[in-house]
Amino acid sequence: MLATTAVAAGVVAASAGLAPQHCLLVAALTPALLVALPRFLTGAVVGALRPDPGEDATAAMTGTEFEDYVARVARSCGLPVIMTAITGDWGVDIIVGKRPNRLAIQCKRQSRPVGAGAVQEVVAGAPMQDCARTMVVTNHQFTPAARRLAELHGCELVGGAELPRLRSTIRRLVEPATEVS
Repeated sequence: MLATTAVAAGVVAASAGLAPQHCLLVAALTPALLVALPRFLTGAVVGALRPDPGEDATAAMTGTEFEDYVARVARSCGLPVIMTAITGDWGVDIIVGKRPNRLAIQCKRQSRPVGAGAVQEVVAGAPMQDCARTMVVTNHQFTPAARRLAELHGCELVGGAELPRLRSTIRRLVEPATEVS
């Protein structure tokens, strides 16, 4: 079939008035193009749809999709995950782990830096949800006031640049505290 296609391409090139050496070149390259073209097009489409490693995978997410993303990361640690109700959650979107080491997570998918209010919410809501540790996760970054308040209350902040390390941060925070003798 490829040989027939090559001959047909050479004949068409000759009837179009190309020089004999160009007709031979067209005849020789046509089968290679027919074999390579489907793979090339598939690769181009798949590459266009897959996010670049340096690209923000959370850029097109809604707030709810971002919460789902954080919950999937927590579940991938092999931990129990509870997603709280939209209302009445006391500022806690996700609860990770088992008592007494449960982690309260507040998720903020925003286009600007996250302020101290998010830290206040999760720190205040954690005892209401029976959580020992707190964390705020965002696709962006945090204001200096949020950083100061988080440090004061021992709240872990995970911004856009730290998202690739979210899994290890969650694991570290829900590990049982080791006692020193």
